[in-house]
Amino acid sequence: MTKEKTKVYIYTRVSTAMQIDGYSLEAQKTRMKGFCAYNEYL
Repeated sequence: MTKEKTKVYIYTRVSTAMQIDGYSLEAQKTRMKGFCAYNEYL
């Protein structure tokens, strides 16, 4: 029996000036991909 993977979508955004200067969209994407890999999401 195989475990069915959950399909997820990654959504990055910038909502404050601080995020524009500090926390990049690429950093958000990297963290979210790591979270998905850890939880075995597709």
